[in-house]
Amino acid sequence: MKKICLLVAIVAMISCQQEKPINYAIISGKIENVKTKKLTLFSQYDTSKKVDISLAEDGTFVDTLKMDSNFFVLRQDNNLIELYAPNGSKSNISYNATKKDSTLQITGSLSAINNYLLAKGKLSKELIGDQKEMFLKDEAAFKEHILKIKTAEEDLLFKTDGISEDFSNMEKNSINYEYLATLNNYKTYHGYYSKNRAFEPSENFLDDLKGLVLENEKDFLNSKFYRDIVSSKLRDKTSDLVKQDSTISRDITYLKVVSELNNQKIKNKLLYDDARYGITYTDNLEEYYKLFSKNSTDEENNTKIAADYKKLKSLAKGSPSPKFTDYENNAGGKMSLEDLKGSYVYIDVWATWCGPCIAEIPSLKKVEKEFHNKNIKFVSVSIDTKDAYNKWKKMIVDRELGGIQLLAENAWKSQFVQDYMIKGIPRFILLDAEGKIISANAPRPSNKKLVETLNSLNL
Repeated sequence: MKKICLLVAIVAMISCQQEKPINYAIISGKIENVKTKKLTLFSQYDTSKKVDISLAEDGTFVDTLKMDSNFFVLRQDNNLIELYAPNGSKSNISYNATKKDSTLQITGSLSAINNYLLAKGKLSKELIGDQKEMFLKDEAAFKEHILKIKTAEEDLLFKTDGISEDFSNMEKNSINYEYLATLNNYKTYHGYYSKNRAFEPSENFLDDLKGLVLENEKDFLNSKFYRDIVSSKLRDKTSDLVKQDSTISRDITYLKVVSELNNQKIKNKLLYDDARYGITYTDNLEEYYKLFSKNSTDEENNTKIAADYKKLKSLAKGSPSPKFTDYENNAGGKMSLEDLKGSYVYIDVWATWCGPCIAEIPSLKKVEKEFHNKNIKFVSVSIDTKDAYNKWKKMIVDRELGGIQLLAENAWKSQFVQDYMIKGIPRFILLDAEGKIISANAPRPSNKKLVETLNSLNL
């Protein structure tokens, strides 16, 4: 009898050892009345990672997700849905695309959690109300407002059946981080909406954030609010260091601050989040890349940034500029970069929908006026899409835009934009009379360094 029991135990142990953990999640559903026959799932942890899913003619879909993430955002046209889909789960989503909010149904192995997230989103939106009004409140009223939101979300979580203890504990932390992150944003948003950029909250306003541990890996993986706080605190530390020594560069200092973290997973994520855009803007490419590659151990991220670094090397000072050909000229006809040889060229890459771009227009006009009779051409290249063509033409007239106004052939996908690795606008480029790069990231018109740079060229 003992031998039989032992044999059964051994067989059971072998079976357990042979059972492999499921490394995928299944998502399926049906979406009616769609404009485009696809939807996209973005990882909340790393939005650069996404999966495009095709819809059948009747709107049905099914796919297997193999992504290192638990939380996703599903985007279908203008519809957005937050989804919890860890490995081993099955989720089914159905709705009418023309009235998503009233028809959305989420079923599956984690339907209780996903419907809770849906209800939480609606509750939060309702309680926040007008964001501008919320952030314009005085400190006491603002804190009371967001504490009310925190309490309501906690009550909803407590009253929702079918949620595991592990998820409930994780979500309690995330709700608290949401409160702390919103509190932390008060200074920036209150200053913006009140048009008082020098605004500082009272000394004890952020006491709730004191003692917060910045290297909790589980919370970092599962709470976007915790990630926001960690990044914000590290950038605050960077700002303090730059204030103490104005000779150091902000981007290099931030990488150094991140590199001091002990948790390698958090360090890798923050380094990559900065480098995927920051490496295209830095004035210290070699030092920036050296710092990143020395401290990042994520091979996939390292390969991507190494490719960007190699491409950016071709945009160094003195290198021939990438070309554009036959861009539509608002004044009539077509224009290519070659047509501008013989003059220095200052290029503004912008779009009508870009607030920071429009904010630079008054400063750009002043610089154009100051260097009107000099050997330099001011060229504005719009990356507006074709459906914004009339808006582009109208804004040129309404804002009395000067210089040479051109329209890129394919918006963000234009070859010139790709060649310069432009990932954010406005972007300014300065070329010499031979078409060689002086700066692939030239100062903005609002930056006094631009006039200093142009004066140094003896135009």
